[in-house]
Amino acid sequence: MILKTGIVKGDIFLKHIPGNGCPDTPKRLTSLYSMLNDSDMQGNFVDVRPQKAEKEEILLFHSPEYFAKIAETKGKKLIALTADTHACEDTFDAALYAAGGLLKSISRVAAKDLDNAFALIRPPGHHAEKSRAMGYCLFNHIALGAMFAQKILKLGRILIIDWDIHHGNGTQHAFERDPSVLFFSIHQAGLFPGTGTFTETGLGKGEGYTINLPIPKGYGDAEYTAIFERLLAPVAEQFAPELILVSAGFDTHKDDPMGSMLMTASGFAGMAASIKKIADKVCGGKMVYSLEGGYNCDALSEAVKAVLKEMAGITCCDVSAMAAKANKKKVDYVVRRCIDVHRHVWNFF
Repeated sequence: MILKTGIVKGDIFLKHIPGNGCPDTPKRLTSLYSMLNDSDMQGNFVDVRPQKAEKEEILLFHSPEYFAKIAETKGKKLIALTADTHACEDTFDAALYAAGGLLKSISRVAAKDLDNAFALIRPPGHHAEKSRAMGYCLFNHIALGAMFAQKILKLGRILIIDWDIHHGNGTQHAFERDPSVLFFSIHQAGLFPGTGTFTETGLGKGEGYTINLPIPKGYGDAEYTAIFERLLAPVAEQFAPELILVSAGFDTHKDDPMGSMLMTASGFAGMAASIKKIADKVCGGKMVYSLEGGYNCDALSEAVKAVLKEMAGITCCDVSAMAAKANKKKVDYVVRRCIDVHRHVWNFF
């Protein structure tokens, strides 16, 4: 059965042009939007027209002063917010529509109007802090999405999965004291922004509800999928979230210039299938993805297509068979380090 999978897309996201040399170019989305017209994709998905987030929605996470700072960039030529993050005349609107598009998709999934959804938006979000832009990110869509789901839609526990090659520092900091939001991040060790060690496990009442897996370079499809099955699945079942949000970065692809991982489209399908299996078991399949990184346009299109097909039930990856091919030594290293710091909170079976 084909599921009702929503896709957020819009021309407004192409108008964010952060300057020469920035890898986050509009071509990332034009390649994805073109892919959606492929014969094997047409007619299988539901368009979700983005809407502009209200100021009050942005203030669920970001400070009023920071909102005003980003708003001041509207209509102005290229402005450097930080060394790596710039805004142009249309960036503020693009960022508002990106956040609003994600919130709209979360609302529709929570209302069971959609089974699940993927927001194909930019600028990305997971590095953005409460009062600081960084890493090409202005508003932290996933953090806003979780807070919106809890405070406006009155949902309880939220699971956030971040598989971008870079650690989602902004998202972690938003929830590191909050036991109602479980943040699970797998990322390449030693890369920007330098956060996300195994021992960053949350603070105060949130201790144990931040799980970081900084892995060495050279992990591929089977290893990622095996780690999801060995670590994410049992924890997610115990946490029993009411909604799963995914910061979906595709810069772990073997052809991406950002890192040194060996993922292919098949591996992204494997991770998506693993998450779907979890969602079906614990929260009625309710999951919403938001695009983060991924800077090789051909690889990005191929991988996003594979994920969308898994989300919609067009394909069904054999997760167990893929995980069985993993390098045992590589997987055991991650599993052992994770269990060492989290065994007092979670049962890993």
